[in-house]
Amino acid sequence: MAERLKVLVLNEISPKGLARLPAERYDTGRDIGSPDAVLLRSADMHRMDIPPSVRAIARAGAGTNNIPVKALSARGVPVFNAPGANANAVKELVLAGMLLAARNLPAGLRFVDELGTGRPDLEQTVEKGKGAFAGFELAGQTLGIVGLGRIGCLVADAAIKLGMEVLGFDPDITVEAAWSLPSQVRRATSVAEVLRQAQFVTLHVPLVDATRDLVNADNIRLMQPGAVLLNFSREGVVNDQAVLVSLAANVLGRYVCDFPAAGLLRHERVVCLPHLGACTREAEENCAVMVAGQLRDYLEHGNIANAVNFPSVAMARESAFRIAIANANVPNMLGQISTAMARAGLNIHNMVNKSRGDMAYTLVDVDSAVSNAVLADIGAIGGVLSARYLPA
Repeated sequence: MAERLKVLVLNEISPKGLARLPAERYDTGRDIGSPDAVLLRSADMHRMDIPPSVRAIARAGAGTNNIPVKALSARGVPVFNAPGANANAVKELVLAGMLLAARNLPAGLRFVDELGTGRPDLEQTVEKGKGAFAGFELAGQTLGIVGLGRIGCLVADAAIKLGMEVLGFDPDITVEAAWSLPSQVRRATSVAEVLRQAQFVTLHVPLVDATRDLVNADNIRLMQPGAVLLNFSREGVVNDQAVLVSLAANVLGRYVCDFPAAGLLRHERVVCLPHLGACTREAEENCAVMVAGQLRDYLEHGNIANAVNFPSVAMARESAFRIAIANANVPNMLGQISTAMARAGLNIHNMVNKSRGDMAYTLVDVDSAVSNAVLADIGAIGGVLSARYLPA
């Protein structure tokens, strides 16, 4: 009988996602001891004492800044996410952000909110005051997009349908993204070119060392007077102080972001939203379903899809006896692993090995059952981070 698997759930997860972990084999909840995996959304795991029993982390979302990925990699633990599952939700919020800025809606809403409900001259006051909130239309404006992944491509397509010109920049664009990008998108060669040419600039990049302060004091001054900057990516991608200086100098017209910060609050030309990018019922369900399916496939079969720290590896079962091995990407690992199996009399039926940076991962189907002693022998090889037996 297959072992029961335990998944610690740190946040509210859509029931449709949890349903992908069937109750006949999985125990899920907030009070799970010695879990095999952790499923979460925004919970901060950096200060968490992650049990040694944990074999995988699954985040029902795209970003993994709340997870100690490097430390988990050293333990041979993959960190799964759900790229693209919330893309439509973020796209729609970007469009809303552009409209908020272009039509001066926040100021107009504040004006109406301050009107007294019992005043006899309400209609006249509205007609007299509305001119202060006149805006402009999106059609004919140029939208610059930095980051052309799933979200960036959807934003580009929607903007073109609204009559906007689109300029895109992504030095690491994937073949899949390039195929889905509308042909009308003009290619920029740098972030500076996007900032210089666009009336609207939206950012869709992960927060890594290379993208921290991507928009900063040196390049924000390149933007056109009155331009709108939108950040629905990550807080650290934009330097907040540079934004405030640019607003004071009347270079930047509006800043719309999904990350409230003390210095930005209550500024009349800043719109801060409370991290609503993926906060739709559909996005939460999509993320949960996607990542739970990936987690189950890994725990039961060792297959890896959408792990931020492991290569993608999938191998159809050709045997009831499978071993999954995570190891440092160094020479002669496969030779040592094969030798250990040969010593134990195991015949290799099928094998796949892939690497990603410093990490390598191997799936091996063998023709007979694997003992704990064999797993211990493989685990003792220098550079092996984890070895799991996955009988069907």
